[in-house]
Amino acid sequence: MLVLLRGAPDVAPPAGDACEEVQRVELALAPVTQAREICVGPGLMTSLRFDAPASVELQDEVRFEEVVRTRRLLTLLPPPDLSPGERLRLSVRFEGEASSSSIAFVLVAHPGQATHQVEVYRDPRTRESLQQEVLQERARNERLREELELTRAHLHESKGLRSLIASRLLGREGVQAQPLRVGTFPPSEGGLSLLAGTSFRGGKSVAVEVVLLNSGSEPWSVAGAALVDARGEELQRVAFRQDEVILPNARKSVVVEAEASERQARGELTLKLWDASGRAITIPEVSFP
Repeated sequence: MLVLLRGAPDVAPPAGDACEEVQRVELALAPVTQAREICVGPGLMTSLRFDAPASVELQDEVRFEEVVRTRRLLTLLPPPDLSPGERLRLSVRFEGEASSSSIAFVLVAHPGQATHQVEVYRDPRTRESLQQEVLQERARNERLREELELTRAHLHESKGLRSLIASRLLGREGVQAQPLRVGTFPPSEGGLSLLAGTSFRGGKSVAVEVVLLNSGSEPWSVAGAALVDARGEELQRVAFRQDEVILPNARKSVVVEAEASERQARGELTLKLWDASGRAITIPEVSFP
């Protein structure tokens, strides 16, 4: 039986590595001695599949957008207000086993990432299951190879003004720029503050470069970014670049770009930046030319 533990949820920095798309737990080969971590993200579905009937319980289940149970499957849609690094406990007990033999998992919140399927095996895996994993790994490796080739081709082609002109990124008026208004915004709780900034608009996208001061005791490196308009809607296809980690008491720039037509990204937007541990800064009143 999954043991429900009350109280405030734990918050700890999520692991820096990307989340696995499929995670397999084989209890017959490696019995669980400590809680296994499962990567979850707000708005992203995660399913746990068991090779035998099992019962589960979930910490703070009422916060979840959706929880669907069957005897061999648990599907979760995590809470929309999960904080980066927040940890929620999950316990699983296979039918016919004592409650003391429950298996502990921890759901760890990663912004924009999630493990989509977790396969939990109480008994040794079948030959068919192992063959399926081999085929999945082959398909994954082939996909990564194709993505690498596309990246190399893009780098080869993306040179000089000819690339910008061909992609229509310049627009008829070129790339427009304007300085950000740097108000008296207090430093964030993570010790980050805005020193200066410039916003840009091209034919198909907008970008903003901000210079941040890190007054905290730990280095800071951006792991996620969002540009949100006054209606609470986020711009699509957001990318970011940071050439150097911001050491304590140092200042460095971060560039964020998002897809936007000439009619989009008008008015004042809010820029949100965060690192893998959840240290974040929110910059309001960002406008584009």
